[in-house]
Amino acid sequence: MADSKDSLTYAAAGVDIDAGNALVERIKPAAKSTERPGTMAGLGGFGALFDLKAAGYSDPVLVAATDGVGTKLRLAIDTDRLDGVGIDLVAMCVNDLVCQGAEPLFFLDYFATAKLDTRRAAAVIDGIADGCRRAGCALIGGETAEMPGMYEGSDFDLAGFAVGAMERGSALPENVGEGDVILGLASDGVHSNGFSLVRKIAARAGIGWDDPAPFGDGTLGAQLLTPTRLYVKPLLQAIRAGGIHGLAHITGGGLTENLPRILPDGLGARVALDAWSLPPVFAWLRDEGRILDAEMLKTFNAGIGMAVIVAQDRAEALATLLHEAGETVIPLGMVLPGDGVTYEGALS
Repeated sequence: MADSKDSLTYAAAGVDIDAGNALVERIKPAAKSTERPGTMAGLGGFGALFDLKAAGYSDPVLVAATDGVGTKLRLAIDTDRLDGVGIDLVAMCVNDLVCQGAEPLFFLDYFATAKLDTRRAAAVIDGIADGCRRAGCALIGGETAEMPGMYEGSDFDLAGFAVGAMERGSALPENVGEGDVILGLASDGVHSNGFSLVRKIAARAGIGWDDPAPFGDGTLGAQLLTPTRLYVKPLLQAIRAGGIHGLAHITGGGLTENLPRILPDGLGARVALDAWSLPPVFAWLRDEGRILDAEMLKTFNAGIGMAVIVAQDRAEALATLLHEAGETVIPLGMVLPGDGVTYEGALS
């Protein structure tokens, strides 16, 4: 046996189990606040349970999604504005689920860092719980990992995992056809993609995250960290109303890459760029970075966070429904014979 004075511990190697346990206790109320029909147990078990029958499904198909928040996390860490990235994490997963026609049911997170700071980790997870409440899904589990040697200083990484369900035979896209109308739902800013370019533009402009935003109130960092909009509840309402043929979450790749993912072979999308105006943050990024329209539309959401393909005879009713649910609805164009996305006009 080694002499006790020479004995090493896990804590001496940089991993504090007690801090991890304290974090679990700290976040239990936040997780409990997200409970919904189907939730079966709280945090702390080796696995998380969910009852599909209690959630109201008779013949369910499960749909799963996973994502992170990209290099937006770098900005959140550098400014110590951490609550919003939790919402981003949820939104990037559940907005994808609803595009398949699925209702998000539950969410799990993974938080990895060099040295666990309970305050900072709790701020992130409180944001995750906020996002789950907004999306109507339960935060039923997760994992926190201290990994000294893998991360340095206050850096950390996030991943999210969401599971949803739909009744068999109700998957989207479905019946997308010539003449369908394309509606756009406005974004709340840059959301969670394109931040490697955003950071490069800000560096070249010589503007710090704590400097006044050139395009709005508050600091540049605060403006850019506006959380990703959650479209789940209004879109589930619209799906149940009938007439939705397809949904595309506009993330990395922009309209150019994401719209074709829900179009059948032989059909393309015609989009009128003068149907909306670039929000101020995108106008600033375009002008400061001297970015061409084609690059804007392939890198950023450019003000459109979700594209909705609807039957022509249901377009007006669904636009009204979505507007009354709080969305800014923009008629973008139509589905026509062709391939990919054809743009008319220019961003302004």
